[in-house]
Amino acid sequence: MDFAVYLGQLASLGKDLWDAVRSGTWRLRLVAEQIVSIGYGSQAVVIVTGAFTGAVFTFQTYAKFKDFGVESTVGAVVSIALCRELGPVLAGLMVAGRVGASMAADIGTMKVTEQVDALRVMGVHPVDYLVLPRFLAMMISMPFLVAESISFGLMASYVVCVYGFGVPDAWYMKHMLEHTDMTDLIIGMIKGFVFGIVITLVSCHQGLAAEDGAVGVGLGTTRAVVISSLSLLIINFFLSILLNYIFPLGTGI
Repeated sequence: MDFAVYLGQLASLGKDLWDAVRSGTWRLRLVAEQIVSIGYGSQAVVIVTGAFTGAVFTFQTYAKFKDFGVESTVGAVVSIALCRELGPVLAGLMVAGRVGASMAADIGTMKVTEQVDALRVMGVHPVDYLVLPRFLAMMISMPFLVAESISFGLMASYVVCVYGFGVPDAWYMKHMLEHTDMTDLIIGMIKGFVFGIVITLVSCHQGLAAEDGAVGVGLGTTRAVVISSLSLLIINFFLSILLNYIFPLGTGI
């Protein structure tokens, strides 16, 4: 029953957010500030995560593929994995840990200090003022962060494979470009959008539901990160099945 109530609260917040989007009152200055905080501020962790994930995945893949004499196909395998799975998922987890916690803490602090009630007294809906700018900023920032994660992962993979293991550059690039197309990138971008929605809804809900002072804010922040991260991993499984059904491997755009 508690889980059903929680889903209902998320759905209610989603409805309020949709109404706020349709209202056209977007407060672009707040959106710009959140883009700087979410997008620009998250670049370092996303780039480092993507780069070293691409590097270590290349190392492990090459070590096994070499036994079968197909080490030249490492680029294709790593590229598809980064575009369809590793890039968006790891970028989403990093953003959930960094941005999700920040959202829950900021809004939760405003809630326990009665600033949210003050907004209502002044005739400003909290969702319009607090949630919508973060949602729009997340929708703009997440595709770029996912793209950065994929790009730096591929660059690290290229360096490890070509300069570290001596795989011919032409073979690496040929296999990668032959087996990676726009559908793989589209899947990564779609996942980025979905993950951004989940992170925003879960984190802002935890902030708006915070109670009992600083203890409640800390608890809400922890829940925001844990629930967002688990939700991303669960949703990614079903989303991968759906998107691979719509965009099967080998049917490029």
